Amino acid sequence: MNANDALEPNPPVQSYFMPLAIIGALFFVFGFVTWQNGALIPYLQMVCQLSHTEAIMVAFAFYFAYTVMAMPMASVLEKTGYKDGMALGLLILVAGFLVYIPAAYFQEFGVFLVAQFIIGSGLTILQTAANPYVVKVGPAESAAVRIMFMGLMNKGAGVIAPLAFTAVVLGDFTGVSAVSIDALAEPEKSEIITALSMALIYPYLGMAVVFMGLAFLLKASPLPELSNEEDEQENADNASSTKTSVLQFPGLVLGAITLFMYVGAEVIAGDTIGLFASNLGVPNATSLTSYTMAFMLIGYVLGIVLIPRLLSQEKALISSAIFGLIFTLLVVFSDTDSNTISSIIWGWTGVPLLPDTITFIALLGFANALVWPTVWPLALEGLGKFTAKGSALLIMGISGGAVVPLLYGIFSDAVDGQTAYWIMIPLYLFILYYALAGHKKREW
Repeated sequence: MNANDALEPNPPVQSYFMPLAIIGALFFVFGFVTWQNGALIPYLQMVCQLSHTEAIMVAFAFYFAYTVMAMPMASVLEKTGYKDGMALGLLILVAGFLVYIPAAYFQEFGVFLVAQFIIGSGLTILQTAANPYVVKVGPAESAAVRIMFMGLMNKGAGVIAPLAFTAVVLGDFTGVSAVSIDALAEPEKSEIITALSMALIYPYLGMAVVFMGLAFLLKASPLPELSNEEDEQENADNASSTKTSVLQFPGLVLGAITLFMYVGAEVIAGDTIGLFASNLGVPNATSLTSYTMAFMLIGYVLGIVLIPRLLSQEKALISSAIFGLIFTLLVVFSDTDSNTISSIIWGWTGVPLLPDTITFIALLGFANALVWPTVWPLALEGLGKFTAKGSALLIMGISGGAVVPLLYGIFSDAVDGQTAYWIMIPLYLFILYYALAGHKKREW
């Protein structure tokens, strides 16, 4: 078997189990690094004494890297191949983790943002390679299910990361929040802020060492390269043979805009829940992203069970948009002093209760779960040789995680945190449009 035969268009299960297992481990890495932001935002708000808008810049710097670096990283992948490109991405993450050390030592918010941008750049090349890999390595009709399994890995890490961050970094600061720090006298306040900042150094140094090891393990792994032969044949056999640019595929371009809207909604649900809760005085707010991720996991499991047996990809996307609209309205109009909803859903488990508003933010994770896995196969359909560039365009949609939460932060400072969630309504309306009509467009 030669290198080009390593992955056939429709290989048997045993031929792509190992590649998917390796990529699944990488998706766990993506989730762990990405959803630490939900803990970092309220944490750095305390350490650097930030406004809502400034705190959201932590997410902005991270996701802005996807906009700036997606196309350059696609070019890198064309030269290095998928496997070496992903190893390079892990090494870029290591560089970002190391920049966190001087940022924490000097408590310099600007250096934190540089570190976030570097980490986002590393994840850009990893995501640009891994997502089309999952779509291509196996039968096309089961692509959404494979992406959902990857989502389970990603969001499973999203449950663990904020809890691990809170336990490791905030283990000696039980119950700390923006409200509790603001109530301290100036000398005591300065002392606890310094202690909080220094607590970051060893965890990030440890992650740098671990991820450097992962890069070398990936390089030595039996991960095969994707062959472009099937893409070239598909290009010869379908309408994409008349296209000269990815921008000539309306379903792809609208899919990228949909992912922009979706990632904006996902980041708001995952990363602002701790920020909003911290400003309400909820203890251990840095761990609350885990609630959003837990509901996303439930959504993924339901998707795996229901799609395509009882629910088509289009209907799953429609349902996601409708749930998003409903839960957003409930976030805006619910009572921050009541914990009725959480007592009904999980009060019997002994898990700490949350205010209703925070619970509905967490439930947005359920609404968001099926958007990413359904948009990717719909948007990449029929691209042929343009798949790599199309993937990079879709990855650029992740920049919604930079822009939309920043708008939320500005709105929050201008009005209040709860009212600012109105910004989610147009996001879910566009997702609904793509599910109903946008993905079907083949010509402008």
